[in-house]
Amino acid sequence: MGDWPLQLAGVKVANFPHTAWMLLEHMRIGQRDILEFSRSPKHVSPKWPEQYWPTLEAPTDDKAWKASMATFKKDLRSMTQLVGNSKTDLFGRIPWGDGQTILREALLVADHNAYHLGQLVMLRKSIGI
Repeated sequence: MGDWPLQLAGVKVANFPHTAWMLLEHMRIGQRDILEFSRSPKHVSPKWPEQYWPTLEAPTDDKAWKASMATFKKDLRSMTQLVGNSKTDLFGRIPWGDGQTILREALLVADHNAYHLGQLVMLRKSIGI
C-alpha cells in the first residue's frame, strides 16, 4: 500500500463497490476492533455495518492515507505481540466474550486481512498500478 499513488486511493472500477481507501480503512477498523476486544473487557465494538466502513471514498489528504497505513501496521504488530507473548493463553476463553479465544481472534484478523488484501490486489490490477 505504501507505493499506492494517493491520487488513485479513491478510484472505483466497474462492478466493484470499494476504493483502496475504503478497503484500507475497513481493514484498519476491523482489525482494531478485534485487537481491542482481545485485550480489554471495556472495549465497545463499532456499530455493524455502518461504522466498519469509512464514509468517504478517498482520503482527505496524504497525511490521512499514511496515518491509516501506519495505524494498521501498528495494530497488526500489537496483535502479533499478543499472540507471541508466552503469558497469553491462546486456547483459553476470553472472559468477557462468549466463547472466543485469542487464537480464534488472531485467525479472524488473518482471514479478514487476507480476504481484503486479495481485493486490493485485484483493484490495483484493474486500475493498472
